[in-house]
Amino acid sequence: MSAGTGAGGGTAPPAAGAPGEAGASTQAQRSPDVVWHAGRLTAEHRAAALGGGGATLWFTGLPASGKSTVAAALEAELVGRGRPAYLLDGDNLRHGLNGDLGFSPEDRAENMRRTAEVARLFADAGVVALVSLVSPYAADRALARSRHGDAGLPFLEVWVSTTLEECERRDPKGLYARARRGELPNLTGVGSPYEAPEHPDIEVTGDEPLEQAVERLLRALGEAGGPT
Repeated sequence: MSAGTGAGGGTAPPAAGAPGEAGASTQAQRSPDVVWHAGRLTAEHRAAALGGGGATLWFTGLPASGKSTVAAALEAELVGRGRPAYLLDGDNLRHGLNGDLGFSPEDRAENMRRTAEVARLFADAGVVALVSLVSPYAADRALARSRHGDAGLPFLEVWVSTTLEECERRDPKGLYARARRGELPNLTGVGSPYEAPEHPDIEVTGDEPLEQAVERLLRALGEAGGPT
């Protein structure tokens, strides 16, 4: 389990994103003269105001595996308990922030990089970021984890391990049917590979009851140092 305490103000935020640091983003490396501006608040200030520190839960799995369903249920439960949480759904992000990206390996990597940076900012602000993204490549998921680790923020990889056969049976958006007809050549699981996590922090199976999955995720979040 990846555990951490939120990045503090003053010295900690520059360490998390300072240009030239190991793990710094490509964007930061292209801006060598930009210096992180530290605010006046510490993670402890935010945690006291919000009832707990932030964290990121990164839901990965095949299309139609149920990632967003589980993440949305967890979001509702957290907010119902008075904990700030926000669902960063991959489809929704492609309507705005990532709307200029396609589905090539390079664009998928950039899609994940941008999303990871947004999630890290949310977590640093004391919000539980719930990322629901196919995120097919292990290296890109590892980079997202390392960016949170650089900032001392909890990060949990949640693998929704619904099988390809079950995802195709569900196919709520008709994506698999279109892929099998050759209309979507890069659909993950059909025309593009999916690298399943070898050591996820949590695995949610396709047949696990939703309420049970949410309770397990809440426990794991608490153990990782996030709010519950």
